[in-house]
Formats: sequence, structure tokens, C-alpha cells
Amino acid sequence: QVQLVESGGGLVQAGGSLRLSCAASGPTSSTYSTYFMGWFRQAPGKEREFVAQITWGGSSTYYADSVKGRFTISRDNAKNTVYLQMNSLKPEDTAVYYCASRRPGQTSYDYWGQGTQVTVSS
Repeated sequence: QVQLVESGGGLVQAGGSLRLSCAASGPTSSTYSTYFMGWFRQAPGKEREFVAQITWGGSSTYYADSVKGRFTISRDNAKNTVYLQMNSLKPEDTAVYYCASRRPGQTSYDYWGQGTQVTVSS
């Protein structure tokens, strides 16, 4: 069982920055380090969408086109934590942000956090 808890959301003006964190409990650090970790978001009235992903060792990252160049995903396996640094925020980035984990052998993300609200004012 994996529990994911996001933090760091809030209200920020357009052009500002926020850093989201997602701490995982349950797996050991060595086990956690084998997981792919991702960030997703869901805006009001819209479906949840992919934001960013980082591989188990952190050597590869992937981003949605809408955030490429503005957001950075990173991880600290010793702390069982994944981060999302969000810069140059836009009102359209307003959403609930979720982190998720994908264990080895799984084809989709199988554990999800409860989400943290990010609101960007214009």
C-alpha cells in the first residue's frame, strides 16, 4: 500500500511560482526509487490531464506541451518525495494537482494522492 500526500498548493498571481511536493509513505526508499512518479491536474469542468512524469532514477522526464519550459519535475528518493516546480504560472494552470505512482510492471498509475488546489489569478 502506498499513501501519497501533496502539499504546496495555494493562490498565486499570474507570472508567479509555486512548488508542489508529494510525500510517499508505505514503501521503503529503495522500493520507492523503482516507481515512476507523475503529476496530473484537473480543472473545473474538465477531465484530469497529464502534467509531468519522472522515471525511477530521475534520469528521464516528460511534460505536457502546455507546461513544457515552465514546470520542472524532480524527485528525492531518500525522502520518498517528488516535486513540481511551477514557474510563469498562468490562469489556465488553475486546477487541483494530483501526484501518482506507478509501480514496476504496472501499465498505469495505480496510487493517487488526494490533490492540492492551485489557483492562479490574472
